[in-house]
Amino acid sequence: MQYRNKKNPNKGHIGVTLLYAIILFCAIIFVLCAGFMLKMSMELPSSNELIRFNPTLSTVIYDRNGAEVARLFKENRTWASLDKISPWVIKAVLAAEDDNFYEHHGIDVKGIVRAAIVNFTHKGALQGGSTITQQLARNLFLTREKTIERKVKEIILAIRLERLYPKDQILEMYLNTVYWGHGSYGIYSASYNYFGKDPLTLTLPEASMLAGLLAAPEYYTPLRHLDRAKTRQFYVLKRMEELGWITRSEANEALEANLNFSKKRQPTLGNNPAPYFVSYILFNHLLPKYGPEVVYQGGLKIYTTLDLKLQSAAERAISGLKCEGALVAMDPNTGEILAMVGGKDFKVSKFNRAVQAYREPGSAFKPLVYTAALEKGIRPIDRILDAPLYFPNGWQPSNYGDKYHGESTLLEALTDSYNTVAVRVAQLTGIDAIIKTARDMGITSPYLPQDLSLALGSASVTPLEMAVAYSVYANDGYRVEPFAIKKVVDFRGRLLESNGPNLNQAIDPSITATIRSMLIDVVNNGTGRAAKIPGYDVFGKTGTTNDWKDAWFAGGVPGLVCVVYAGNDNHRSLGNGSTGGRIAAPVWKAFMSEAVKIANVKESFSLAGIIGERAIQLDICRETGYPASPSCPKKATILLPADQAPVRTCPYHGSPYEFSAMEATDPNEPKLYLIGGDNALLASYGMKLPAYAASSSQSESSPDSSKTPDEGAPQPLAPQLPQPQVVEPKGEPPSDESKKIYKEPSPSEIDRRYQELLKEYGLVD
Repeated sequence: MQYRNKKNPNKGHIGVTLLYAIILFCAIIFVLCAGFMLKMSMELPSSNELIRFNPTLSTVIYDRNGAEVARLFKENRTWASLDKISPWVIKAVLAAEDDNFYEHHGIDVKGIVRAAIVNFTHKGALQGGSTITQQLARNLFLTREKTIERKVKEIILAIRLERLYPKDQILEMYLNTVYWGHGSYGIYSASYNYFGKDPLTLTLPEASMLAGLLAAPEYYTPLRHLDRAKTRQFYVLKRMEELGWITRSEANEALEANLNFSKKRQPTLGNNPAPYFVSYILFNHLLPKYGPEVVYQGGLKIYTTLDLKLQSAAERAISGLKCEGALVAMDPNTGEILAMVGGKDFKVSKFNRAVQAYREPGSAFKPLVYTAALEKGIRPIDRILDAPLYFPNGWQPSNYGDKYHGESTLLEALTDSYNTVAVRVAQLTGIDAIIKTARDMGITSPYLPQDLSLALGSASVTPLEMAVAYSVYANDGYRVEPFAIKKVVDFRGRLLESNGPNLNQAIDPSITATIRSMLIDVVNNGTGRAAKIPGYDVFGKTGTTNDWKDAWFAGGVPGLVCVVYAGNDNHRSLGNGSTGGRIAAPVWKAFMSEAVKIANVKESFSLAGIIGERAIQLDICRETGYPASPSCPKKATILLPADQAPVRTCPYHGSPYEFSAMEATDPNEPKLYLIGGDNALLASYGMKLPAYAASSSQSESSPDSSKTPDEGAPQPLAPQLPQPQVVEPKGEPPSDESKKIYKEPSPSEIDRRYQELLKEYGLVD
């Protein structure tokens, strides 16, 4: 009987079942993996979002000449195209991070294996397994957490990026987004922060040093750990040699090269040559208009009106003050702000006194009063009484040193800053007219008192406002709108805004030329002597407030206007005798002596279009206002509107009987203006009006008005001199309330508000 070896039928069923189980398990694993990958993919940016990628870029602020002033950023990054980057940087980075970059499609298996072997052999993390594309994906869209999920996302994004972008563009994006240490994002910032140079000019030693930082920028930084940085540089150079990109001798020379690291940092908001100016444009224009995201991450290019050379001169000048102060310099022909210093130390105080300190300008406001008077037909050759004034409510404006000079021409009164004359001029002109003139000239402050104290500068104004107003005297009567930003361009080169001069005729050119000639006399012969710059037409006016609290000098030269303010933030006195001429004018001169050379301004004002039909230049007697005779002891050269110039020469210092028939009827002879009550004032001093004045003052209730002039009183000249103009005063003396100084926020309040603005715009936590 034959026996057959029969198989166990159950074994076949088990095998088939096991096979199916394995297949099913693999299918489940595959489905789960596919689902996991799909889930990961759905959580990642889409292809369209990858294409619309906008990098976080630094906004750069430039001065008028293209010099960098400051950078605004959350990540300090400026984009540099691949052709603007040194080839040594490209080779060094590829050697250090991904030498197969141009061969793989986002994932480099051979690179991963090689990195693992090298790291295991050297017992350290010398090489990374991620490709440049993977690193770019991680830097742009992922966190740095070390999880499988993040790694999967990184691989998916790397593959997508390789499909969307050419290799050169991926490399450019990587070089401009990777972190290089010390707040530097991108090769541009790294190149400047480490070596102070453009990335296109980086050498092999510098490029290999930078490439070595990418593995761990803060750990390998040469600024703190040069030994570690040299180890990484050696590795990079060796890899470049192994790849045949450099020779051994080149590698050795690069390793031994002495590197000069830059200690200069790119200027930021608080660390730049013009912090008050930068803060001014940031909070007054950029952030309100564009928002913090665009300003701090949008890569804007802000081209400003600032001149860094002038700014540097301004900073030096203000540093000489013992108190706090401010300086504003403008181009009067355009309104461009050329320099702005708001204090001695921005880090100590954010209070920008150039635009936030509303202070009394004192006598620096008087030119605006005289401008309003000239608009009413009063002339600098006309005379007004300089004598004490008493008002029923107790207000008693007086001159510096309580000295008075009797009859005084407006020119002499402005040159030597007589207060009582300014108040009488305000009474002649009217407060409403003065305020209107001030507004026309660019004074925007709401703190202009509606009383006669305005004549003495009791308004509360900023240095910038005063610079705008004084620009009218330098540009033949035009009000300019001050501006600080010329244009804004986005990172793609598109123009977002453009600003230019905005001028409007405010004052008649002949009047502004006349006032300017008076202010030139202030500098040459009056209270502004300390501001005189040899060889240049300098006009200006000092300003000093009660108790020596504030000191000013405002003025200019052809093509440049500057205002200097000095004072204590707590309004404490600067000390007895601390006038604008002693405190502010020397600072003004220190700045302007440099500025006239930096700005290359003209030495003299052009009178083309003014002299002739509109105005004439005239030598006058300071005492009488008449055209000067050879015998006049004090003379001045001023401009007068052509139709207001007298013909007759001074009868007091020349021969009163030598004149022509035309001169005998000259309607433009200087006038003596008297305010109602001046007759009584003269009588109280034992003085009488001259005989020729009696007939014109009969209507005035004066002890002298009905009396026959004494024989000793001055007798009429031949022909009879013009009668005094007796005018009823306009305007009220200041009340106690109106004499109060406007109190701007304290520096501590300003600093607190500054921090609040930073938080409001999301610039600090």
